[in-house]
Amino acid sequence: MAFINRIRIFFNFFVIIFLSLFTFWWTFSIFHKPFDFKVVGVVIAVRIIASLLFFKDYSLSWSKATQRSFIIKSLVNILAFLIYMPFFYNKIYLHFLLSELFTYLFLLNFLMYSYYLYVNKSSQTKTKEVVIYGAGKAGLKLADEFRNSEYKIICFLDDNSFLQGRSIDAIKILSSKEFKKNKTNKKLDLLLIAMPSASKERIKQIYNDLKNYFKEIKILPSIKEQLLNSPNYQNLLQDISLEDLLARDPKDLDTKQIAAFIKNKTILITGAGGSIGSELARQCIKFGAKKLILLDHSEYNLYKIEQELQEYNIVPVLQDITKKALIAKTFKEHKIDIVLHAAAYKHVPLVEENVEEAIINNIIGTKNVIDLAIEYNVKKFVLISTDKAVRPTNVMGATKRVCELYAQNVKSNKTEIVAVRFGNVLGSSGSVIPKFKEQIKKGGPVTVTHPEITRYFMLIPEACQLVLQAASIGKGGEIFVLDMGEPVKIVDLAREMIRLYGKEDEVEIVFTGLRPGEKLYEELLIDESEKKTRYNSIMIGKVTQYDIDKLNKDIQELLSAQNKIAKLKEIVPEFNHKG
Repeated sequence: MAFINRIRIFFNFFVIIFLSLFTFWWTFSIFHKPFDFKVVGVVIAVRIIASLLFFKDYSLSWSKATQRSFIIKSLVNILAFLIYMPFFYNKIYLHFLLSELFTYLFLLNFLMYSYYLYVNKSSQTKTKEVVIYGAGKAGLKLADEFRNSEYKIICFLDDNSFLQGRSIDAIKILSSKEFKKNKTNKKLDLLLIAMPSASKERIKQIYNDLKNYFKEIKILPSIKEQLLNSPNYQNLLQDISLEDLLARDPKDLDTKQIAAFIKNKTILITGAGGSIGSELARQCIKFGAKKLILLDHSEYNLYKIEQELQEYNIVPVLQDITKKALIAKTFKEHKIDIVLHAAAYKHVPLVEENVEEAIINNIIGTKNVIDLAIEYNVKKFVLISTDKAVRPTNVMGATKRVCELYAQNVKSNKTEIVAVRFGNVLGSSGSVIPKFKEQIKKGGPVTVTHPEITRYFMLIPEACQLVLQAASIGKGGEIFVLDMGEPVKIVDLAREMIRLYGKEDEVEIVFTGLRPGEKLYEELLIDESEKKTRYNSIMIGKVTQYDIDKLNKDIQELLSAQNKIAKLKEIVPEFNHKG
């Protein structure tokens, strides 16, 4: 290999010498000057010193040269000319140096580009077809990288009407409308969405508009720093995911409001190792929390989040919220400003099988943490609730509704107690998404309980940011309801996942019937929201009055009741159990 490289170097060297000699013969002929070997010798010497010794033009890989290579080498040689030009006062020398420079650059670039085209066209069989959406910097860099691959670049697509109809390196730039108009029935191999700064909504629109025209769709990530630091964009390409398609950009996300709420505060997060709790911890760090008390009864979950955030000011606490005396020590030891209560049993079928444990953990655990927050003068308590608390049909939803009632009606003194209610989050431990992924990987079938079942979905970071935003404007006693967008049919979600994995012809969907406690449609409000906030993404649900002394008595009776479902129905009259 080293021997071949040496031959290549010498070959390039002699090409450059030949170009210089040819240039001088040509320029002398133009100016009708005698062939002055002294002038020729000087200019060739300058050329050898500038191009070979200092700038090493011979070391360029002609087969992998790009337009950037040509431009850089041209600028370097012009700069060299400007540096050595003052040393040649003889006008003849200057004429020949200038003529030689531009002829040299033209011929060198011409030969290199010709060789590049010859090698790459003859050595690479283009068996696949790719379209790049986005003719900006990211799209152009991907085009450069894909030129030396098995993919033939068919065209660029771009939203900019000024670019549409133009071309880059003979590759046309089209609108998606024009592309679809001229497209045959045959699916192309790959669509690359090279729009790292595009909104989630725009990515979703592009996917839905073009998904039937391509076998595979990939995107560049939206993390700009990642793109800037990567020498190879092709390595950053990702398969478009369900999260990309269901994600939304909250148009009224108020990061300044969240930062003012979180910054320099000591915050206790219960259930800190879970999907919601761990993301709340990340968001609190992002917005400048002074100290985080991370509380969880799962050793493994607590270890994971502790390892992830160990460089920050955190205190991992391995405790169970049902043990009030132990939790009290945590409140006593740390002057807590805010409590984010995410600890709960949430998996509907498991809770149906473990009613008593769910009542103790969800209701008594929440009551313990609220009571201690009031006792130790915590400024704000935030209860993470669920859409399943609205007209609950399962024990999990009923227990969360009892927690909402307690949060709204307890005598809170100086503590502002609010609840935030939202639906399913994508990627959580209990989400249907991980289950579908496993079923698809195994070849199916994908199991859906009912063809008409629908759910609201939100990304975990989006939900947690809106939780903090809602909490920041709460004055106490409110149940905030997050705008979850439009409900999604689970069967449609399953079909889209199967499509994303490219297994439409391999994986079937099987309906298994509704599980205990499951209902077809989730609701976020019983009636129309009684009160709007200054944010369209956040509403306030109706306050339900419940005498706190009676509620405390009812909760105690619930613990000892033989028929706990009946007692839950007494506390939550709208509870229509379907277990």
